[in-house]
Amino acid sequence: MEHHFTFHHELTKLNKKLLTMSAMVEERVRKAAQIIESKDREMIQALILSDYEVDDLEIEIEEDCLKILALHQPVAKDLRFLITVIKINSELERIADIAVNIARRVQNISKFKHAGAVSYDFSKMSEKAVLMLKKSIDALIGGDAALARSLFVDDDEVDALKDRCYEDIKIRIKNDPEHPGYHINTFLLGRHLERIADRAVNIAEEVIYLVEGTITRAQ
Repeated sequence: MEHHFTFHHELTKLNKKLLTMSAMVEERVRKAAQIIESKDREMIQALILSDYEVDDLEIEIEEDCLKILALHQPVAKDLRFLITVIKINSELERIADIAVNIARRVQNISKFKHAGAVSYDFSKMSEKAVLMLKKSIDALIGGDAALARSLFVDDDEVDALKDRCYEDIKIRIKNDPEHPGYHINTFLLGRHLERIADRAVNIAEEVIYLVEGTITRAQ
């Protein structure tokens, strides 16, 4: 009985750590979206310097999972939960890395000073990426497979916005061929946002696996 209690107590602690990780990463993505608009230097530095916090927690969660697997050899739903935690933990850490990449990208873009340096409007794309991450986390917390599946449609919208950005940047490079670096860095911001959306979809797929026990891949 004590062994059983200890096992489920460890699973509960693990779940709390994953939710803490989710909140940390969501906050960083929101800040990255704000940085794209504001180009605030202090926010950029703060986001870059705080990256270690997510990295440390990601390692801690993975080690906890491996320890539980080794000591308790879980089966059925408990095993599925641990597999899901390991995968979502990794996705969240990568999303946090992308948020830092956005901060660094904005930092580079801010150094360009020329007449063609017109900011691209990423507001819709940023808003959608942030919303998708929130929905994937909400689906995880609520065990909501239907909400998780709704991200597949959202992802198509983000892909379309990224494609539109690509076409726009091609025109900008054509009209301003002397500063391709500025425009390429601008497009890569869109690429970073798209990758956040993609990884939110990956989290949604793992939620569906956790809830239903079926492997689902967005088409």
